[in-house]
Amino acid sequence: MTITIGIDPHKGSHTAVAIDSNEHVLDEIRVRSCSTQTDRLREWADRFEERTWAVESAHGLGYLLAQQLVAAGESVVDVPPVRASRVRVLGSGKSQKNDPNDARSIAIAALRADDLATVCADDHAQVLKLLSKRHRDLGRLKNKASCRLHALLLEMVPGGAGFRITTVTRINTVIDGFEPTDAMGRQRQDIARDLAGDIDRYNHLLDSSKQRIQTAVAASGTSLTTISGVGPITAAMIIGQAGNIERFKSKHHFASYNATAPVEASSGSKVRHRLNQRGNRQLNWALHVIAISQLRHDTLGRQYFDRKVAEGNTFQGGNPLAQATDFRRRLPTPRSRRPTAELTPWWAREDNQERPRIQRDRLYILNSRLFG
Repeated sequence: MTITIGIDPHKGSHTAVAIDSNEHVLDEIRVRSCSTQTDRLREWADRFEERTWAVESAHGLGYLLAQQLVAAGESVVDVPPVRASRVRVLGSGKSQKNDPNDARSIAIAALRADDLATVCADDHAQVLKLLSKRHRDLGRLKNKASCRLHALLLEMVPGGAGFRITTVTRINTVIDGFEPTDAMGRQRQDIARDLAGDIDRYNHLLDSSKQRIQTAVAASGTSLTTISGVGPITAAMIIGQAGNIERFKSKHHFASYNATAPVEASSGSKVRHRLNQRGNRQLNWALHVIAISQLRHDTLGRQYFDRKVAEGNTFQGGNPLAQATDFRRRLPTPRSRRPTAELTPWWAREDNQERPRIQRDRLYILNSRLFG
């Protein structure tokens, strides 16, 4: 009999609960987060010859512990927090939230689910994921400094910078041209120079980050970069977020994971679909960028889009680019056969409370390339 051990990881401690196939609790333990945490857990679990470890958020807070267990030869699965929370809430008499109940819920979720991802040792895909995350964080820091500088320049110069801050050459000219008349003005000028220096430093860090990503993507041997609109940064994000592509049974499964497949919201005889706002949002953003790039040039994606427009198809959400995808999506009824009331833009309708969000554009050939 295989024993399932659920682990509720925390910053300072980890709580483990072992259950059998009937969900009966066999034992529990709480260990402090330290260099011997894995040894203590394995020593406690030695009595269970056949065991499976279920770690909540094995790619988040429980990443280090999960990787240590895998390195020690243990079988580990990743339990999403939402799975464990549903078990805890629906469990009779065990709905109170504490670490032992959380660990038990994690173990039950792993015992009853057959689609959980198996935790593996870090590979090159995880390297690309880490590099793409670092590049994204640097971009956000630069954008934050730019926004603060724009706000500060509005207090120094009428109209502020008046242009988009990408480099510090033009912005230094604006700062140097400001002539302070009091102590407040001098402090604003000094802070503006500091922010400009931060932006310049982030530019250098972004250049270095892009070079590292290009080298890592080339070392992966991927063919994603041969697709129009896929650069090294986008390719690194796709490979890193998708991980082992073999875990997806089909391109439709992958479309559901990256939220490009619509969600059915039918009732009775009325069949309709809505935009999927779940899934991996970073992977969804990467597909959006690729689709936009393809539609700006003479590519297969643009040809597909033009062909659908020529056929008289319209597009949901007010965005005519949303259907440029090879996923099985329900195309809305052609405009010529739609009721007159539906021809009114959603922002002008009286019942616009349930208006669809503007759908993001999708890459129409990415799935076939990943599975090809």
